[in-house]
Amino acid sequence: MVLGFLGFGLLLYAVLVGALYFAQRRLLYLPDTSAPDPWRAGVPGIEVVRLLTGDGLSLLAWFLPPAEPGGFVVLYLHGNGGHIGHRAERLRKFSAVGWGALLLEYRGYGGNPGAPSEVGLVLDAQAGLAALQDRGVGPEQTLLWGESLGSNLAARLAVGRDFAAVLLESPFTSVASLASRQYPFVPVDFLLKDRFDTLSCISAVRSPVLFLQGGRDRLVPPAMGRTLFAAVTAPKELWVAPEADHNDLGMFGVVEAGVAFVRRHVPRG
Repeated sequence: MVLGFLGFGLLLYAVLVGALYFAQRRLLYLPDTSAPDPWRAGVPGIEVVRLLTGDGLSLLAWFLPPAEPGGFVVLYLHGNGGHIGHRAERLRKFSAVGWGALLLEYRGYGGNPGAPSEVGLVLDAQAGLAALQDRGVGPEQTLLWGESLGSNLAARLAVGRDFAAVLLESPFTSVASLASRQYPFVPVDFLLKDRFDTLSCISAVRSPVLFLQGGRDRLVPPAMGRTLFAAVTAPKELWVAPEADHNDLGMFGVVEAGVAFVRRHVPRG
């Protein structure tokens, strides 16, 4: 009887682990698949553009040119939920200080074709950077802003390159580390498909880096941001909003903190 109960328990565990394995991307990525409306963003001058990825997908993006030729342009890489329309307030604040922006929409989000994956999102981020270069926006003008999941993509783009600045909002060491905390009873290292390991590449970032995090972040432990901060050898700062959680940093002045950082580290900012 004991062996029977043990066998039944192992079967249930195997079913649970199998379900998590096959559902992992649905648990990780939370896209809004509807097409965002640029008119509702309330920012004059937005261009709706299409970007071609290295594997042949045509992706939606919004482009706002800088107020002056040669001005800063933010390549904004958003988090795993929603779509770029939910980041309209960021676009308005960038515009208010004269910055341009390219809000890249990922595959499977915002009406785009394809399905999100780590390999795919890296290709999407590379397509965003290539689109800025095609428009004559040089690395000295480019600000990489990565929000949550996008912080990994921004860090990876910055490896071995010199950009005006890199801004990492609610960054994490790796998705594997986050998943291990969420599912301590599952062999995450063996099962995880998309790892987004930021810690393994952050030391190779040589542009000025600003870490932005909430002191009460319940999704990404603030200690992860401090771990990443310690690994950076480039000029760096850590900004913490003590009362902020993971998704409400905008209410605590995160964009203003980013603007101030750029102005300190890039004199023409």
